[in-house]
Amino acid sequence: MEVLQILHMNKGNDETSYAQNSKVQRKILSVVKPIIDEAVQKMLCSNIAPIGSMGIADLGCSSGPNTLLLISEIIDAIHATSSCSTSSTEFRVFLNDLFSNDFNTIFMSLPAFYNQLKEEKGAGFGSFFISAVPGSFYGRLFPAKSLHFVHSSSSLHWLSQVPPGLDCQAAGKALNKGKIYISKTSPQCVLEAYSLQFHKDFLLFLKSRAEEIVGGGRMVFSLIGRSSSDPSTQESCYQWELLAHALMSMVSEGLVEEEKVDSFNAPYYAPSEEELKFELGKEGSFTIDRLEAFEIDWDGGAEISAVASGQRVAKTVRAVVESMIESHFGKDIMDDLFRRYSELVADHLSKSRTKHINLVVSVIRND
Repeated sequence: MEVLQILHMNKGNDETSYAQNSKVQRKILSVVKPIIDEAVQKMLCSNIAPIGSMGIADLGCSSGPNTLLLISEIIDAIHATSSCSTSSTEFRVFLNDLFSNDFNTIFMSLPAFYNQLKEEKGAGFGSFFISAVPGSFYGRLFPAKSLHFVHSSSSLHWLSQVPPGLDCQAAGKALNKGKIYISKTSPQCVLEAYSLQFHKDFLLFLKSRAEEIVGGGRMVFSLIGRSSSDPSTQESCYQWELLAHALMSMVSEGLVEEEKVDSFNAPYYAPSEEELKFELGKEGSFTIDRLEAFEIDWDGGAEISAVASGQRVAKTVRAVVESMIESHFGKDIMDDLFRRYSELVADHLSKSRTKHINLVVSVIRND
């Protein structure tokens, strides 16, 4: 699987789009907002401010209402820091995601966003210049020491590639047979392959940002993680387990080839706090200001029936993973697959309210 070409949230604004099915990600942004506010305000009032030009980057911005909501929240945090003058500052805002991201939808919404900004903040607030920077954040994206604040939400759990070797056969049997991610039945070598790929990717991410962020600059990132040291724990992989069950039910009816399931592995990993701390310490360019974990309901915390929750979760997951699933299995099975997935999720949520563990980290670039 060529992740760079295939991975993108569902485009547009229809029923299966990410724009219409990103309430969980919006909930995460709302929980993380106080940490973003604190980081921005501390940065503005530190010895790197005032500055004539400030570089801000949102890595893994996707598209839809959450993209500009995040930028609005950063602007609000800047505006709230009244003790620090920003009236003459030019704010360079970079929206980053992979090349296949729906940047056009973002561009179409910018005129209304600029008009709202002028009405709310006034002409004396400084100038904002928003641009798109397509490419993988597992590598350099910006000139050296050009950024002051970097943010990433719900993105770093995506790997740069599927861990190599997972599609190999061992004694004539697929390594991760009947599964599409880590599970309780996955052999140890599968767990190790995923862990190794995450550590390699995350270290490259940190090294790249260390080159791009000025001394004293800040970075806040949040991602799906886990509280346990065990990567096969239910909190970090059971959504994938249920999607594998849905696929295998189609295998049993002759609608999907079993080999197709065996050869698909998600480019995803939910790390622990210890894994993040290890790589941050290893890379050495950042000091951790805050590292916290919080729980998020699969359906975003809506007070609805299990059936409705199952449908909401299925739509949310479909909006995120459909591009990869469709590339491997074909378009024709999508509606049936996610109908089955919805039913499995509803049944699970009627018995157990499994939650996501979200990790949020705020770091300072060492001088």
